[in-house]
Amino acid sequence: MSTKLPPSSIRRLFSLYLSLSKPRLSFLIVLTTAAAYSLFPVPALLLPQTTASPSLSTLTLVFLTSGTALCSASANALNMLLEPEHDAKMSRTRNRPLVRGFIGKRGALVFATIAGAVGVGSLYFGVNPTVAFLGGLNIFLYAGVYTPMKRMSVLNTWVGAVVGGIPPLMGWAAAAGQSATGSGGWEELLFSEGSIGGWLLASLLYTWQFPHFNALSWTIRDEYKQAGYRMLAWVNPRMNGRVAFRYALLSFPICGALWWFGITDQGFLLTSSVVNAWIVREACRFWRKEGYKGSARALFWAGVWHLPVIMVLAMAHKKGLWEGIWQRLNGQTAEDELWPDDEEALSMPEHGVRKPLRPVTPAVS
Repeated sequence: MSTKLPPSSIRRLFSLYLSLSKPRLSFLIVLTTAAAYSLFPVPALLLPQTTASPSLSTLTLVFLTSGTALCSASANALNMLLEPEHDAKMSRTRNRPLVRGFIGKRGALVFATIAGAVGVGSLYFGVNPTVAFLGGLNIFLYAGVYTPMKRMSVLNTWVGAVVGGIPPLMGWAAAAGQSATGSGGWEELLFSEGSIGGWLLASLLYTWQFPHFNALSWTIRDEYKQAGYRMLAWVNPRMNGRVAFRYALLSFPICGALWWFGITDQGFLLTSSVVNAWIVREACRFWRKEGYKGSARALFWAGVWHLPVIMVLAMAHKKGLWEGIWQRLNGQTAEDELWPDDEEALSMPEHGVRKPLRPVTPAVS
């Protein structure tokens, strides 16, 4: 335990400030951001057949993940800073460093400020301004809107779900910025025809949070009530179950849309449906049994596994991935992928300029 170390110990201080960032939650956020980045369909001009460099920048990915982690750490630290007296009333939060006095409010504020500034700066200079804006927006929504709203209205859960849905949109916009054909502004990265994948992944994260959190909050509903946090689990338990079930159902059309719009291959329809059926089944039991008879715990654990498994399946079923692997295993090269008219164009340069090669099938990105 870090609290048993000397007060001036660097290891103790590192551990305490790391806990301010809610490392497990921050890791999940970074994971969804990186998954969205990897799922972006690489344009033909960036495919390995036509360039010797990697399809998407590894350096950009480093800035994206580190910047996102720092933004998450900032938001989480501000969240703890604003409600230590309420956290002290709940078993799951009473051991937080601010509650126990291991870190002062000033220290937490300095940590949150530095993490937020460095995080947003990393996204701005290392990725693009649109992603930096989304990172800063998430800090504001989580600390400035969601945190105080928890004591005002059950709608806080919907605001929190928006916060959870933004990171995959950041990952998608980071990848899209590398192949932007226009100015690369926020309109092109977020609202162009090619941005649908980012919004679908954001929707997946948004809907996932309701069955997962509603099940979690039900198990400690009395503590939420005692602390003054207005959660559906105790304000309206029946609605709490209905909301969890309805949003779990939405995982089917969202995963189907990922295939329909060419983000994943058709196999994703089958594999994702198996996992989605699991969480829908548990959400239905949770609703019908109103959280009793182990239904809340079963839904909670289904939610814990559902999101990472769906993300891994989506990456494994990325459109064109296995075609590219098959081509490489069979020793096909860029020359094998040329259209006949392209071969003629190579031998007949027009005005001294060779025409570019036109790849047919995407390779591994």
